[in-house]
This record gives sequence, structure tokens and C-alpha cells, in this order.
Amino acid sequence: MLNPLRILLSATKSLPTRRCSGYVSRMRFTLQSGRILLFHRLSPLLQRTERGTFRPAAFNSSDVQLILERLGSDRSLLKEAVLLGCSEQNQAEFCLDLGELDQAAVEEECEGNFVDLRKSFFLLTGAEAPLVSKGQALLRWHQTSRFCSATGQPTHRNQAGSQRVCSSTGTIYYPKMSPVVIVLVSDGKRCLLGRQASFPRGMYSALAGFCDMGECLEEALCREVAEEVGLEVQRISYSSSQHWPFPHSSFLLGCHASVSPAHTQLNVDVTELEDARWFSLEEIDSALQVRSPPRRGDAPVVWLPPKHTIARQLITEWTDRQRE
Repeated sequence: MLNPLRILLSATKSLPTRRCSGYVSRMRFTLQSGRILLFHRLSPLLQRTERGTFRPAAFNSSDVQLILERLGSDRSLLKEAVLLGCSEQNQAEFCLDLGELDQAAVEEECEGNFVDLRKSFFLLTGAEAPLVSKGQALLRWHQTSRFCSATGQPTHRNQAGSQRVCSSTGTIYYPKMSPVVIVLVSDGKRCLLGRQASFPRGMYSALAGFCDMGECLEEALCREVAEEVGLEVQRISYSSSQHWPFPHSSFLLGCHASVSPAHTQLNVDVTELEDARWFSLEEIDSALQVRSPPRRGDAPVVWLPPKHTIARQLITEWTDRQRE
């Protein structure tokens, strides 16, 4: 991500009509030439495509300025845009929250709808979901980090929005993620999935939990599995990682774990989970066929997290190994 951004910033030096001698000047030009994803109170703006799918609505700075003017807002709000990174096409990408404006008016002006981020995960594909996820996480961090935790004095962001500085002590604050272990447990022929009461009806996922202070990944995994379902893990293998914006920006560390086939009796902690069950390969295959969450009134059905989630990836990896 950083390399294309360096290319973009260095390229502005050679433009004959724009003498960008400093970082701030280059950043301002980058904002003018980049694309901006809009949010309203942390919900991304989506537009329906001609094929009936959805995509994040992206605008250039002049379009956003025009939208702000039409809605009677100060154009300086554009300065609150936060740098997300750079696309594969070397185009800078930003995010901006228009929460102070009327939601319906912005939606009409932009020909789109602000959709809850969790719901948008079922509507977006490819790299779009991680992009809006990162956007929401950064915007939330700025909104909740306006004051220094040590002095209580206001903090001020830098030009790109990658840090905030205490106005009194100069202490620099950076966005943080909380480490979370997420694990798919197997007894060799079945995999274990659970659901929290807050999950949508019928959805099951891999077990997950925050790492405690001082714990390594393996220790957190063993503790979470023991606490939530009463099983003792034998072997652990790492899969991959993923940023997750909930509840306040987490860093998911995905793993597979195995337990002894002779010790699979579950003792579910009902304060943590509403339910946990063993699923056969056939049952998982059936759940993978459910393309969208069931609607109200539909017959109960087990379904799984969206395709781009690490939980879904762990489940898919397990099914592939079972078929092998």
C-alpha cells in the first residue's frame, strides 16, 4: 500500500503546473486528485450498480465540495477527510463522515444509501468490504480520541489523519487494534461453530475472544476454547489475519485447532454463547449454499459469515481439507 502512495506523492513533484515542494502541499494535491468514500455516522454510502449489485460511492473533492454547498454546509469540512491509502491504480483514497448533515438529504444528493457496516458486508465483494471497514475504524478513532487521556487537553490530527497529538504535552497517539484470536476447532470429522445472542438468527461462526494482557496467541486460544465450550485443545496451526472494525477495531488472528475425538463433550458457557454445536461436512456444505441471510418468516436455516470474513475462510479451509 505504501509503495503506490510514495509513487503518487513523488509524481506530483514533476507536474509543471503544481510546484509541490513540501509534504503538506503534496497531501493537499493528493486530496484534490484522489477519491473520497462518504460515511454518515460511521455508515458507508453505497450505490446500486447496473447489474443490481452494490459498491461504495466514491467522489472526487470537487464533487464533495459541491455537495456540501448544495446542502448548506461549510466546504472546510472536506479538511476532515482521512487518508485510507492508495489503490492499485496509484489513486489516493480517503474517507469522510458527513454525520452533521441530514442523512436523507445527502442520500438524495449522492444517489445512494448509507448502510450499516455489518449489513454492507453482505452487499459488497472483493476488496471493497475491507476498504469501508478500515474507513469506519479510522473515522471512529478520530471521533473518540479528541482529547488526551493523560491531560484531558484537546488533540489535533495531522494532515493525513494517521495520528493525533496532545496540544499540551505533544504526546502522539496512533490508531490501535485489539488482538483477537478466532479459531475453528475440529475433532477430525466435525468442526465446532457457535453463536452469540447478538448474531443474526441462524448464523454460526468460529469461536473468538480477546487476548488478555501478557498472553501469547496460543495461550489465549486454549483459554477461550476451555472457557466457552469446555474443551482442551491438542494442536494449533495458524491460518491468516484480518482487521475487523467491531467492536472498536480488532485484529483477528485466525487459527485451526484440534481436540481428541474421545473428548468432544461440550460444556457451553451460556454467558458467552447462546449455542455451540458440532457440524459434519455435509451440514457445512449445506450451510455454504445459503447465499444470503434468511428473511423474516422463512424457515430456520443455518448460515455462515460473509465470504470475505476470516471465519468463512477458516470454514472453507476445513472443508477443503476434509475432501482431500
